[in-house]
Amino acid sequence: MDLDYDHTLREIRTDAGVLRYHEAGDGPPLLLLHGSGPGVTGWRNFRGNLATFADRFRCLILEFPGFGVSEDFGGHPMVTALDAVGRFVDALDLERVDIIGNSMGGGVALNYAIAQPDRVGKLVTIGGIGRNIFSPGPGEGIKLLQEFTEEPTRERLIQWLHSMVFDPAMVTEELIEERWTQATDPATLDSARRMYSKAAFGAMVRAMEASDAPPPWAMLHKVKAPTLITWGRDDRVSPLDMALIPMRTIPRAELHVFPNCGHWAMIERKAEFESAVLAFLTREDPARGV
Repeated sequence: MDLDYDHTLREIRTDAGVLRYHEAGDGPPLLLLHGSGPGVTGWRNFRGNLATFADRFRCLILEFPGFGVSEDFGGHPMVTALDAVGRFVDALDLERVDIIGNSMGGGVALNYAIAQPDRVGKLVTIGGIGRNIFSPGPGEGIKLLQEFTEEPTRERLIQWLHSMVFDPAMVTEELIEERWTQATDPATLDSARRMYSKAAFGAMVRAMEASDAPPPWAMLHKVKAPTLITWGRDDRVSPLDMALIPMRTIPRAELHVFPNCGHWAMIERKAEFESAVLAFLTREDPARGV
């Protein structure tokens, strides 16, 4: 199985624009949704896990609009990400999918599962959901992300990357360079500022405070899918106490915490993450089938 970037890359056209994705493997469909941050792509989030999951699943790594790979749909990237998932699943005519979502991708996956409960089999989230209980918010990593978005410098990118991991040795020159190239692309940076500039972040907080609608964390009881919440114990972007509300309120949730691990559990604890997730995804579910 050839799992390099070019061989797995696909694209589909939608009414809103072109969505690009990576596909590998056969079996039940498994949708992988990336997080946010400077230079992020779905391929970079999940390329290291693709071979393992493609042995059992038809893996579909979706590139969200506005991050430099798929076309930018405009608007707030979190909103267009949810819209893109619906368009993508419909375009590929997928009756039901399992989903792995990293950080923002986990939040998008949960919202999709609430809106389309019959289309989602099992869910896996990687940090980034819920809300702060004991720790101050936003977390250190989010503040560094805001600073980079306001004034992108190489040093600020490196500081942010170090906040993402437990082991500083993971922040290699190769990682810095590929993230820097993507993050400073003008169109990608413009999209990031619609989401993480201090003005955009402040406007979002004020809109939520003024709205009569319940916040996202208060809707988690509506998730019907069996859900595996994974978290790095040493996450400095979304601290571990954020997992408490999702763990308690998602009816069929279980929580797995990886020690000596930051925000990228699928990268920093690759083998342990893959083992836990495969066991969860392949476990028989008497209520709904595997």
